[in-house]
Formats: sequence, C-alpha cells, structure tokens
Amino acid sequence: MDFSVCIDSIFRGMDRTAALEKLKEAGYGKFEFWNWWEGDMDALAAKAKALSLDCHTFCTRHIGLTDPGRREAWLAGLKESIETAKKFGTRLLISQGGDDTGARRDFQYNSVLEGLKAAADLLQETDITLLLEPLNTKIDHRSAWLESSDEGFSLVKEAGSPNIRLLFDIYHQQISEGDILRRLEANIGLVGHIHCAGNPGRHEIYRGELDYAFIFRELAGMAYRGSVGLEYFPTEDPSAGLKKILAMIT
Repeated sequence: MDFSVCIDSIFRGMDRTAALEKLKEAGYGKFEFWNWWEGDMDALAAKAKALSLDCHTFCTRHIGLTDPGRREAWLAGLKESIETAKKFGTRLLISQGGDDTGARRDFQYNSVLEGLKAAADLLQETDITLLLEPLNTKIDHRSAWLESSDEGFSLVKEAGSPNIRLLFDIYHQQISEGDILRRLEANIGLVGHIHCAGNPGRHEIYRGELDYAFIFRELAGMAYRGSVGLEYFPTEDPSAGLKKILAMIT
C-alpha cells in the first residue's frame, strides 16, 4: 500500500506545479487533483514526468447521474476526462452520483445505474476504471444523493463491470455510517481507491478520532493492493504533515 497526495487540498492555493515539487521533496511518488478543466494540463503533465511522479486520479466533470436528462452531458464529460487521462497515463477517474433531484430514490438509483452501465461500455476498451464516490450529507455535501457505501457497493455490483469500482472515502463514511473496517472487509474486491482525512475537521490523519495506523494495518491484512489518497486540509505546514504520515507506516 502506498499514498497518493491530493495537491488541491493539501497544497491549497499553491500553483500545482510547485505543489508537485513539494510532494516530491516530502518523499511521495503519486498525486491526484480535482478539476482537470482548471489550469494547464500539458504543463502539469510535463512537470509530473520531469519529477517521475505518477498522476493517480482526478475527477470527471461535475454533472451528475441522478438526472437521466443530463446523462449524455455526463458521458461527454467522461470522454473528455478519458482523453485528459491519456496525457498523464492515469488509470482511475472519480465521479460522484450527483445532487438529489427530489425524485423518488429508486428512480434516481436506476438513473445512476444506467449511467454507470453506459460508462462501462465506454471504458471496456481502455485500461481506465471509473470510481463512484459516496459523500457525506451531514457536513460537507448536503445536496448529494449518494451517501451510503452500502448503496454504492450495490450500484457497482449491478453495473457488473471491472471498469466500475467504488471510491471509499473513510472520512465521509465515518460521518455517514461508521463501521469502516467491517464494510471494507466485506467489499474489498469492489474498492478501487480509498481516501482519508482526520475526523472531525477533515485535517491531518493523525488528528481526530480515527486510528489510521491501525486502519492501514488492517487494510494490508485484507490484501488491499490499491493506493490510499490523502485528501485533507492541513492545520500545519503541509510538507511537515506529509512526512509525519510516512513515518506512521515505516
């Protein structure tokens, strides 16, 4: 298991190419970010290559799948995201389900499912996997439709594609439902990526109620072979915090 650093949260406000230099200095080899449509992707890809850094993942356009009337726009955004991923050699893309439209839950569920199946058709000829991410609605994303990882895993299973997996964000799921390790163990084969942050506050992972050193040991025992994304908002010098986290697993 290794780490991927979200440069948009941990080095918030810093030029992304400068952020890559900082994470390289801190001893990391992978990064992720949020929006590819903001900033110069050619320059970022060139900087990553120069520093021998791997771009692990980033988000698709924030259109959402809960409204079937927007599905074609979402798929168009996915196609654009796939082309951007090729610049970096990125094999994972992140999408949330979208906002709750107010329609019946089963209607929105089926809309998301049909969108995922259409995405699987696009992705089957690539080596790219789409990650569906549940978000907490209590603190950070009050309008989001998909909050439950249980429901997320159900959607991934029904989509029936190796190119569709769940992004399990430990911070979000601690707020939404808890019981982190049992949920992960029961569904680890459907998990494509993991995010983490301290709770409460979404700060460094060594702050708050979650024992991440223990969680990481348990993940290793589950034979999780993916990376863990560090997606938090620092309370101290970002580089110092990143070095502390590396020390947790060495």
